[in-house]
Amino acid sequence: MKEEINVYCDNLNCSFGCKPGTTLSELLSRSGYKPELPVLAAIVDNQLKELSFKIYIPHIVRFIDYTHSDGQRCYNRSIIFVLQKVAAELFPQYSLIIDYNMQNGMYGELRELEPEEDGSPKVVNLSEKEIDAIRNRMQQIIDADLPFTREKIPTGEAVEIFKSQNKPEKATLHKLRGRFFTTVYYLDGYADHFYGPLTESTAALKSFRFESFSRGFLINTPPITKPYEIVKVPYQYKLFDVFKENSDWCSILGVKGVGALNQAILNERSVELIQIAEGLHERKYAAIADEIFKRREGVKLILISGPSSSGKTTTSKRVALQSRVLGLNPVIIEMDNYFKDREETPRDKDGNYDFEVLGALDADFLNHQLNQLFEGERVELPKFDFATGKRVMRGDTLKLGEKDILIMEGIHALNPRLTEHLSPQKCYRIYASALTSLSLDENNNISTSDNRLIRRLVRDGHYRGISPEATILRWPSVRRGEINNIFPFQENADIMFNSALIYELPVLKYFAEPMLRRIPPDSPASTESIRLLKFLSYINEMQPSEFERIPPTSVLREFIGGSSFSY
Repeated sequence: MKEEINVYCDNLNCSFGCKPGTTLSELLSRSGYKPELPVLAAIVDNQLKELSFKIYIPHIVRFIDYTHSDGQRCYNRSIIFVLQKVAAELFPQYSLIIDYNMQNGMYGELRELEPEEDGSPKVVNLSEKEIDAIRNRMQQIIDADLPFTREKIPTGEAVEIFKSQNKPEKATLHKLRGRFFTTVYYLDGYADHFYGPLTESTAALKSFRFESFSRGFLINTPPITKPYEIVKVPYQYKLFDVFKENSDWCSILGVKGVGALNQAILNERSVELIQIAEGLHERKYAAIADEIFKRREGVKLILISGPSSSGKTTTSKRVALQSRVLGLNPVIIEMDNYFKDREETPRDKDGNYDFEVLGALDADFLNHQLNQLFEGERVELPKFDFATGKRVMRGDTLKLGEKDILIMEGIHALNPRLTEHLSPQKCYRIYASALTSLSLDENNNISTSDNRLIRRLVRDGHYRGISPEATILRWPSVRRGEINNIFPFQENADIMFNSALIYELPVLKYFAEPMLRRIPPDSPASTESIRLLKFLSYINEMQPSEFERIPPTSVLREFIGGSSFSY
């Protein structure tokens, strides 16, 4: 064995020698690297590793803190582990569920082991005294600086541990995964499994908020832009209701977690899941159209917004279709045609044109034309020429008939400044997003952002000629645009449409996995591709003979192809 191994530290742009078996934590101490924020984990040859990882061969290492997305995920997993341990100590007779992420925190519940008669969860209402007890015990564990340790044990042994902890979803998931060994993390004797590294110890978890909300609780950690600063954001009650409805619906179907979903696929229930999920969507589209029809005397404009890959385009087409069934005549106006000329477009901090801010649109001209249409006038609609960066008129005119109703889709559709010169009574606002409540297991939920990223990877790769590598590298910028221009206005919606489908990840895996495997290991997108591949490895994919039964009007067809709509 070599006496010394050469490790290149990307943070310091230099190499260090170390003995075989040296941990990343020890290397960090010896390197002299003194970052402003605590180091939480490291990227080793483009793979995320905890600081206890031991070095036996040469590596390229980059230490990361909370400002890195993987550092934030590492922090959040660790704080959930602390909460999981506390819940097991104080309420061993119940099951702790981390249900879904909202902008103001991760929502969870304590549930009784047996559900209601209809299959919906039976939630335990925590008193403020019990909330305080959980919060205080979590802080005690954090202050005690307890280490997180990692061990591989036989999968059968891990499954029995999860069963004893009232985690049937986790037990089923690992039983069906077909691996001889399973990685288990320990915190002061309490075992659990997580889908990525944890911090070195509880002392790294410097900031969190734990409070009651609805029937359960919210656990809030700092935003990535303000490390260790807890930011209070407004509660999103409409968004919460959509998440909750989907979560309870999944529970009633008996497919709340990926383990149960995998079991359903193995039991040849794929087509049944497709039919049920699509039937639910059909009812939702019809209900939206019914609401628009009720307001037809006043409402003249349908505004649809949502983040990337949320299915906005299909939503607008399906709502239009259902509106036609009721006798209305939807007319779609493209918001992009109201861009300002290129020389008037605002620039970002780097001096590049910023097409995602509201100022890139000529909102005054848009409002003027809409008011003209509402007054019964005929207007000449603009067309934006992206090649020249100019708005042009080509003689395309429009006059609204008695049954005509406008539909406009775009990222700023819910921003009140976009339509500030229109009567609010003339507008009906729809927010569409893939708000999945499907979880990997009881305390590892699925990020709605990851769900949308995988949708986008598949669509970009197959139909837009954009490589998976380019899509991944572009995603942080897309997310920043959503945070600034879409999410702050979600609650302005009159109604929210959840475009998530309970069966979609097993379908998307079939397309996404080969794409992700083609990203070279030395690519800057490699770390993210490895993370997504690991996530997808827990999901049983559907086969073409199964997903060919997806209707041609499904929102998923917008991403995998085969839609009867034109995009």
